[in-house]
Amino acid sequence: MDWLLIVMGALYGAVAGALVPRARYRLAVEPEEGWRAVGECGHAVGGWLGPARCGVCRGRYGPGALWPAGVTAALCGGLAAAVGARPELGVWWAAAPVGVLLAGVDWSVRRLPDVLTLPLALGVAGLLGVAALIPGAAGSWPRALMGGLVLGGAYLALFLLHPSGLGFGDVKLAAGLGCVLGWYGWWVLALGAFAGLLLGSLYGTVLMATRRASVMPLGPFLLAGAWLGVAGGGYWTG
Repeated sequence: MDWLLIVMGALYGAVAGALVPRARYRLAVEPEEGWRAVGECGHAVGGWLGPARCGVCRGRYGPGALWPAGVTAALCGGLAAAVGARPELGVWWAAAPVGVLLAGVDWSVRRLPDVLTLPLALGVAGLLGVAALIPGAAGSWPRALMGGLVLGGAYLALFLLHPSGLGFGDVKLAAGLGCVLGWYGWWVLALGAFAGLLLGSLYGTVLMATRRASVMPLGPFLLAGAWLGVAGGGYWTG
């Protein structure tokens, strides 16, 4: 196990995760609202990356950086341990903070914005195409693209059959995650997809058992399942 790579991944993840809070605050709005441009203190919010603090009065207008930094550090360090120094690791590291941001926004307002889901899907597909050209890559780019079509198509079918059960943002997210999972194999795609649904079902069961009526965000669980699938695929194909 390359401990230096794991430490590098964790440090990168901590820094990248610490840049998430401001974007989360600005994007966590209802679909009919524009992105936030003013903080709760009344001062303008500058930029998209960094802490959710006002540059004028230093007041906080959103969640802190501790949890996104910690989660992203754990994700990137874990991916480094499972995948090793292979070309696709850079793709997973690039996607991790976007996934943390998506999870935070969805948890806050039950929404997966197109401004995140679509670039994630297109970016992952393009970067994996580059990774496939570098010696040492352990996956298949054509299969990754097919995985995106398969998982995205499956969630589209679920959305058409039961539109009140999930949003169209989940469909777009599934397309990107299918591309990620398909890279290592169909069994990884099945594992990641099943893990996401299982985690979401367990959380929904807890909500019902505790009688906490709530619209459940599915995105964080899809992302968690995808991370488990990629980590497992990276480890077993190493």
